[in-house]
Amino acid sequence: MKKEIVVIVGSGMMGSALAFPSRENGHTVRLVGTHLDKEIIDECRKTGKHPKFSTPFPSGVEYYQIEELDDALKNADMVIGGVSSFGVDWFADYVLPRIPKGVPVLTVTKGLIDLQDGSLISYPEYWEQKCKEKGIAVDLNAVGGPCTSYELVAHDQTVVSFCGRNIDTLKHLKEVMQTSYYHINITTDVIGIETAVALKNGYALAVALTIGVNQKEYGIDSELHYNSQAAVFGQATKEMTKLLSLRGADTIDNRAVGFGDLYVTVYGGRTRLVGILLGRGLDIDQAQKELSGVTLESLVVARRVARAIRIKAGKGELDLNDFPLLMHVDDILTKKVKVDIPWDEFTK
Repeated sequence: MKKEIVVIVGSGMMGSALAFPSRENGHTVRLVGTHLDKEIIDECRKTGKHPKFSTPFPSGVEYYQIEELDDALKNADMVIGGVSSFGVDWFADYVLPRIPKGVPVLTVTKGLIDLQDGSLISYPEYWEQKCKEKGIAVDLNAVGGPCTSYELVAHDQTVVSFCGRNIDTLKHLKEVMQTSYYHINITTDVIGIETAVALKNGYALAVALTIGVNQKEYGIDSELHYNSQAAVFGQATKEMTKLLSLRGADTIDNRAVGFGDLYVTVYGGRTRLVGILLGRGLDIDQAQKELSGVTLESLVVARRVARAIRIKAGKGELDLNDFPLLMHVDDILTKKVKVDIPWDEFTK
């Protein structure tokens, strides 16, 4: 396999984690921090280790500040977008126009944008629209599936999906990135994969509510109660399936990716933490203050999807009663109602 230059823009945890398989495959890896990542890049240059990871980067990873982006992109063969959902517009306006023509982009950013008519579009679809408006031709691809950054760094066995418009591009990206522990499916179903993995964030928060509720009732150090978690998990899969159908993307493969990602997100990460705090009785402002400095993308997607559903329901295109779990999560986030999981609604 030809050794390539892989440029990662955004030194958050997931973008940075992808430096491990790509560098371990022998490629040149350039990790570029955003304007918010200056301290991270300084730390990486000093220690060779990301401040959030216990394992150092593979030897030879190169580090760049955002002001050095153009230098980092010289002769690039592939660009990985590692920004959070809060950097979607910045990535579109600042990074995509700088990427050399013909260089494929693989993004890790998960989320959906709701339009005024109640439609939902994924970030790759949004970026494609933005690029078209600017007259920019970019080969956009995305990665989705059950994968936490710290477990990827630890070489835990992981299976993900790369999605994009061009199957030949996807085959090439898979060749660059796949390792003995990082296994990659490829598909041209961008809408399905990206919808499934975005939805999981809001619903993982819902499952985590039950953990906090039980801690509030039985004590923080009490044993976990799995019945309630499983019940909410099951309702989440029902609602996610309906939303995939709404986007014309309800397939076994998409469900598998979405439900697997839901499982991973429930059992680790930031979404679990905020759900537990809400379940214990904090309102969303108090929970966010408690988790100061933590990026909470789950809140964004839950609010956007709920807003879209309400618009669609108002037009008679779907029934709000099919989404009792998400509607309750939305009320918790937007109206600050107390957690009171609508159990009886799940069996109607």
